[in-house]
Amino acid sequence: MANLVEATSPQQFEELLQKAGKSLVVVHFLAPWAPQCTQMNDVMAELAKENAQVTFVKLEAEAVPEVSEKYEISSVPTFLFFKNNQKVDRLDGAHAPELTKKVQRLSSAAVPMGTGVAAKEDLNERLKKLVNAAPCMLFMKGSPQEPRCGFSRQIVELFKQHSIQYSSFDILSDEEVRQGLKTFSNWPTYPQVYVNGELVGGLDIVKELAESGELENTCPKAITLENRLKSLINKNNVMLFMKGNKEMAKCGFSRQILEMLNSTGVEYDTFDILQDEEVRQGLKTFSNWPTYPQLYVKGELIGGHDIVKELKESGDLESVLKGEN
Repeated sequence: MANLVEATSPQQFEELLQKAGKSLVVVHFLAPWAPQCTQMNDVMAELAKENAQVTFVKLEAEAVPEVSEKYEISSVPTFLFFKNNQKVDRLDGAHAPELTKKVQRLSSAAVPMGTGVAAKEDLNERLKKLVNAAPCMLFMKGSPQEPRCGFSRQIVELFKQHSIQYSSFDILSDEEVRQGLKTFSNWPTYPQVYVNGELVGGLDIVKELAESGELENTCPKAITLENRLKSLINKNNVMLFMKGNKEMAKCGFSRQILEMLNSTGVEYDTFDILQDEEVRQGLKTFSNWPTYPQLYVKGELIGGHDIVKELKESGDLESVLKGEN
């Protein structure tokens, strides 16, 4: 397939981005020894068949370290999405449904829609869904992790200072939304903030709300990290915080602890700490336990790999998981 290629050098990688221009480029940072990367290569091949306008690039992370370091690739598989030679989105891990959604969403802007009343109605319906996608929606340039203009950066910082819970949409990734929302909301600039589907305004109005003490009353407050961690460790009677998940461990210790838990037949749930840096770092302090995996039973820390291994060898693991000890 002409739109499914491999990049083996920084120069080739840059040439592929420049050649694509405004079209979407999806780059899979992979390792040939990782089975989840092989699986996601198959997913990419299918997506390439269905999305001829999108360029899909396979790049071996360790073979092209200059590119991997530039984009802070710390695990595989990782997917980066580019338009106009700029990174517009990122996906860490082997999540085929999420990869498909991102490809569909980000490539839609490159496909011209029909003209006339029907097209406008379709766009308006899409915009209504977007502004109602979360109780508080921020339409900005870039992402909260990587704002791409000063105004967007300021509004993200204000939300952070006031513990506002929100979702965001990168208007640079979708020209149709970028232009359409200006008319839809009768507001010509970005960022734009919506609460319960209603426009609040831009940076100046958010600043005024913050200065008057009304921002917390206008926008929903985020749950504190401590409360979030408490909720997560009690999500199931047995919770394992690990690298990867039940189906696909991403480190040897996590893989071994899964095998030990599976051998007991006791039901448990997992949380992938690679998908949430806030939880990954916060739980270390919360539990006073510096490494992963971490096993909790009824909200209480049992320990890591070595302790679970000792419990397994002593014959106590099953009773501990059932809360009998």
